[in-house]
Amino acid sequence: KNQEISKNIRRLSVEFDSVIKPGQFFMLKTTDDAFLLPRPLSVNDVNDNIVSFLYRIEGKGTKRISSLKENDKIQVFGPLGKGFDLENLKGKTAVIGGGIGIAPLLYLCKVLGKKADVYLGYKDSENMYIFDEFKSFTDRCIIVTEDGSFGEKGFVTDYVDYEKYDAIAACGPEAMMNKLVSVCKAKNIKCYLSLERRMACGMGACLGCTVETKAGNKRACKDGPVFDSEELV
Repeated sequence: KNQEISKNIRRLSVEFDSVIKPGQFFMLKTTDDAFLLPRPLSVNDVNDNIVSFLYRIEGKGTKRISSLKENDKIQVFGPLGKGFDLENLKGKTAVIGGGIGIAPLLYLCKVLGKKADVYLGYKDSENMYIFDEFKSFTDRCIIVTEDGSFGEKGFVTDYVDYEKYDAIAACGPEAMMNKLVSVCKAKNIKCYLSLERRMACGMGACLGCTVETKAGNKRACKDGPVFDSEELV
């Protein structure tokens, strides 16, 4: 299936039988070879042998993927990367997402099993998606829009009750992630971030998704995409 779920956002579901950790991703490529490089898409949900991906239609590659119809074939490589380590999220946890970075956090909340509070940030009500699906996997879900057209008004990072949590798991825009790194460092809260990077190979060979860390450059596709915020420069 390849369903539109919000403005320029679609959910692609494919058959794939494998053990998948929250935070991992796949490289997807249409079989007509219209585009040389595959597209990295994070795992949005897993149900038995059906894996779902959410993606925003932004360029030629995702536009081509959006044209796929039911029973069309697509090449999938994965699961790839290091996802969230659930051992690090055993205490009181906040899951924080912004924009398209919300997509991989649904499966994380599903696996955690209502153990986490959820904070979701959107630009406005027109760009909201799947917020209602999170309610099945959490007892507390705070919605924030920048213009106040739905839920709270402002930035999602301003509504987190940081002192309540032992750990934070997040994915979203760079400004949001930088704010979380700063606050968590000041408040001594463990913070695990799923970083968004452009990727070409997905296997660590091309070095196109380099992340600066205190231990030197690492690869988001191989060493991440989930990193402990204390590692980052």
